[in-house]
Amino acid sequence: MKISNLIFLIFPILFIISCDKTEEIVNLLDEALTEEEVTEGLKEALTIGTDTAVSIVSVIDGYYGDEIIKIFLPPEADIIVDNMDDPLLIAIGIDVLIEDVILRINRAAEDAATEAIPIFVNAITSMTITDAFEILNGEDTAATHYLKQNTYNELKEAFQPKINIALDKPLVGGISTNESWNILTTAYNNIAQFIPEWNEVNTDLDEHATKKALDGLFIKVADEEKDIRNDPLARVTDILRKVFGGN
Repeated sequence: MKISNLIFLIFPILFIISCDKTEEIVNLLDEALTEEEVTEGLKEALTIGTDTAVSIVSVIDGYYGDEIIKIFLPPEADIIVDNMDDPLLIAIGIDVLIEDVILRINRAAEDAATEAIPIFVNAITSMTITDAFEILNGEDTAATHYLKQNTYNELKEAFQPKINIALDKPLVGGISTNESWNILTTAYNNIAQFIPEWNEVNTDLDEHATKKALDGLFIKVADEEKDIRNDPLARVTDILRKVFGGN
């Protein structure tokens, strides 16, 4: 119920109660939130949270330097990592090849991250009053869940081509991530073919890198949301302080 309706309903009561009580009720009404304020506050929280999250992951070492969201090799390559201490793999410098690919995958994710901004903006703009109240009364990451539900497929469609371009882009030494990955898997497969218990590795990186890049991005969005909900210092605007509390 909007404040205007509440005032109409209780106005007659104000004449029959004490002045102190009247002032108390008026103060409560002043502090009450309208539907519009809740929606505005949630949209602002999401805008700030997503902008901050993207700015964190889209810089050099945004993924690679963060152990929580750092992207490693796809599961198909576990057999390479598990056997990297084998003398034959040591001889071809497999550890250096592995770390080179990991670095390049993370660079690709960092390069693609800015694609998320317009997609997040569209989802935030489309938020309804019902969405806003569900988010406000939800868990610490309810807004992140809302965004993930409403943007994941579109983000994947936007990220994957950018990831592909980034994976094909010559980076260190004029070699692309995909070329580095092929060097790694070819070196391993040339030895694996002579060892029955070692499976050959033949997989593309783009699907894996895209999924992990999005997982990491939403982890950072969730971190920002929890900060705004739980830390008064993170509520940097008047509307955030009004909706989430704090001075």
